[in-house]
Amino acid sequence: MTLPVQWVETLTGVGPGDLVDVGGDEAHHAVAVRRLRVGEQVALTDGAGTTLTGVVHATGKRRLAVEVVEVAVSPEPEPRLTVVQALPKGDRGELAVEVLTEVGVATIVPWAASRSVAVWRGERADRSLARWRATAREAAKQSRRAWFLRVEPLATTQDVCALLGGADLAMVLHEDAVTPLSAVTVPARGSAVVVVGPEGGLTDDEVAAFAAAGADAVHLGPEVLRTSTAGVVAVAALLARTPRWAGTT
Repeated sequence: MTLPVQWVETLTGVGPGDLVDVGGDEAHHAVAVRRLRVGEQVALTDGAGTTLTGVVHATGKRRLAVEVVEVAVSPEPEPRLTVVQALPKGDRGELAVEVLTEVGVATIVPWAASRSVAVWRGERADRSLARWRATAREAAKQSRRAWFLRVEPLATTQDVCALLGGADLAMVLHEDAVTPLSAVTVPARGSAVVVVGPEGGLTDDEVAAFAAAGADAVHLGPEVLRTSTAGVVAVAALLARTPRWAGTT
């Protein structure tokens, strides 16, 4: 049976036999929603590579105490994949974050593209970013990730260009691209960045700016995908040709 996973801020220095306290919303979810009881097994992770298995020692209204049985430390998976996601309309942003987290992306960068229908400003930007981050955390726990996905603050096109310039592999999904994604050589290590445009498509200026930053334009196939699903399809196609999905290191 797969153990339920709860998040804690840090597991530094924790070893077998220690007690780890989980508080706040995480403890409430474990005790009130998942109904974990004393003596049951549970997994805890700090989302930064450390995961432990343990036994519930005590519970309270907003407290969960776990006695550590075993601790495992995992290196961050490589290549590290970043998806620059143009802001989708409605709740499709959270859908993109959820599936990208499940498939193994390291970082999502929300991007205010010229033709993005959604606009993040002021308090709305803060709320939207918080929802994306909460969605990423829950999806990471659901998919049993030792390393949680990071959702960065809203980026401008200039920010994206800087990100592309520092990547080992940089690409932009574009329906008019000549090069298929299947022809791209994927590095076994390092970083890869994929830019996903908005519903209205990329502007010529954006495509030119990304090309100048070192990104290659690639296409997935003849079908037209939504912005909320194109990223996960591209990432899956890339990961299928890396040691991460081949079961090797």
